[in-house]
Amino acid sequence: MVIGAIFAGGSGSRMNCGETPKQYLPLGGKPVIAHTAAKFFANPALEKILILCPAPWVDATRAMMTEHFGETDRITVLAGGQDRNGTLIRALDYIQEQFGLFDETVIVTHDAVRPFVTQRIIDENIAAAEAYGACGTYIPACDTIAESPEGETVTFIPERARMYQTQTPQSFKAKRLKALLAALSGEEQAKLTDACMIYTLKGEPVRIVRGEVYNLKITYPVDLPLAEALLQAGVGQD
Repeated sequence: MVIGAIFAGGSGSRMNCGETPKQYLPLGGKPVIAHTAAKFFANPALEKILILCPAPWVDATRAMMTEHFGETDRITVLAGGQDRNGTLIRALDYIQEQFGLFDETVIVTHDAVRPFVTQRIIDENIAAAEAYGACGTYIPACDTIAESPEGETVTFIPERARMYQTQTPQSFKAKRLKALLAALSGEEQAKLTDACMIYTLKGEPVRIVRGEVYNLKITYPVDLPLAEALLQAGVGQD
């Protein structure tokens, strides 16, 4: 079974969008989250799509999904956790409770505020997760990366040709993902910045799926007009 999990728990503090989380802001006449869900809904390999959002927004999100996709049992809206890690655990627990976790169960996790994900990226995530157990979506770094432990002086500049920028989806064999997550120490859990790091902390490989520059994450106020321009140009609308 292949299950999509759209993480919609962000508050949008960096967007300065007031009481409305950024995933619910309008883009081309409908909420950002509806565009993202449409990409997953259009992919027949995803048998179930979970949308994990802030608890106060569950009812509104369900209404949005019904408005845009009709009455369907393929989409389930759930309250997410307190942070991204908690939301991932909530998704895995729900899958185990409802469908069971088997060796072949795949979870495709994605940011609700990345509405320009393509079917090619989703398909390659599913294939890589099935073949290798874990994968993430990446693009080669276009800027030189500098390391500064205290944020005032640069101490190291890694070779740019070896650096990649992380996008989503990130996809996994769900049973193994849950086992590795449970095996993390408290110190390791505190280091987590994304789900692929669960594997790298335990010395397990993560396969690279090629992303797209336009698979942007709507994070800052400048990103929304950029997303509008991309939408109007038909970018990523495969």
